[in-house]
Amino acid sequence: MEALPKGSKKLLNAWAFYDWANSVYSLVIASAIFPIFYGAITIVKDADGNKLDDTVNFLGRDFNNDTLISYVTAAAFLMVSFLSPLLSGIADYVGNKKFFMKFFCYLGAVSCIGLYWFDTDFLWFGLLCYFLALIGFWGSLVFYNSYLPDIAFPDQQDHISAKGYSLGYIGSVILLCVCLAMILMHKTFGFEDKDFPTRFSFVLTGLWWIGFSQYTYYYLPKGNKKEKLTNDVLFNGFKELKKIWKKLKYDKPMRTYLTAFFVYSMAVQTIMLIATYFGIEELNWGETDSTTGLIVSILLIQLVAVLGAWLTSKASAKFGNIPTLIVINMIWIGICVYAYTITTPFQFYFTAAFVGLVMGGIQSLSRSTYSKLIPEGEKDTASYFSFYDVSEKIGIVIGMSTYGYIAEETSIRVAILFFIAFFVLGVILLFFVPRKRIIEQA
Repeated sequence: MEALPKGSKKLLNAWAFYDWANSVYSLVIASAIFPIFYGAITIVKDADGNKLDDTVNFLGRDFNNDTLISYVTAAAFLMVSFLSPLLSGIADYVGNKKFFMKFFCYLGAVSCIGLYWFDTDFLWFGLLCYFLALIGFWGSLVFYNSYLPDIAFPDQQDHISAKGYSLGYIGSVILLCVCLAMILMHKTFGFEDKDFPTRFSFVLTGLWWIGFSQYTYYYLPKGNKKEKLTNDVLFNGFKELKKIWKKLKYDKPMRTYLTAFFVYSMAVQTIMLIATYFGIEELNWGETDSTTGLIVSILLIQLVAVLGAWLTSKASAKFGNIPTLIVINMIWIGICVYAYTITTPFQFYFTAAFVGLVMGGIQSLSRSTYSKLIPEGEKDTASYFSFYDVSEKIGIVIGMSTYGYIAEETSIRVAILFFIAFFVLGVILLFFVPRKRIIEQA
């Protein structure tokens, strides 16, 4: 097939459609069904549903189940933090970036399918699949994002990027609803119990990811450059990060803001990753089906997050980026304090609504604020955002490791309460961010 020209509507839509394909990982595996499934097979309960034991043995050592999954998640993000600049360097110079995008896509999708065989008797295999699925998802995104300036002109990029986000949201919610229907109405679908449809959800996620990505691969070009892969090229991403690190020494507004972002984002991302595990472990669901309740709460977060992002954009336009971020962080502090006390499903739904309200807002506003703080006329914006992304991922590593350790030594509730310190420090640092440049850039 003849390559489509840059800016072609068909090419742009094909690129955006990859969000439809891969976003099912974020919702089904990272947020919803897998955390519930993991909790179900690693927690021993009595006949009334009360927790008796949540200890699992892995590599000859006993772990709290939440601690183990948090450590594996931290290890995966640590690997991603190392791979991201390495892959960015490759994406910028190698002609066949489609090959690398496919490799990580298929690695992630096949690993999702592998979760079908997750079992405590072969825990290492299930955790390896979880680990590789996370790396596959984030690795493919590096090359996916690097295609944007290749296939779209500057005035098209915001629109098509937003379209991709919307497609991803719709696609992932559709598949999650299908999986939820199979699990709740398993007898209608001819399944004897919930176990098979839950495991089959992981297979559907992998097949969805592989199947729908083919439309994207059919139209995407191989890549624009065909330079030889040398050591200089391979480690170019790390050199770019080092260059930004040096620039930050002389840029106090950016340095202060990035430190604040690193601190509060560490708490935000960790809470979002462990929210479902908290609901499984700490709530008294009574006669309410916990699977239904948890998935409903996740859908609630997704829906409210859209409203939260819109309200945040309105607030930042009226009051400014930094004051709005300070208020959002203070709301997060309130959420942590309240989460420490909740015991019922209704309280969990109430908390989930507030989490959704500030989750979408803090992510979108943090990124746009960072963009406004990049020095005017700076040509190396891609390196700045690479530094931003790596900072966020390293923050997740520290956050998940901290959570795992505190949860193991005390409890999940104490671990969540501990994150208040990160939000408080973030608020204090935000007060010291000079706002002049943000106003000028706006």
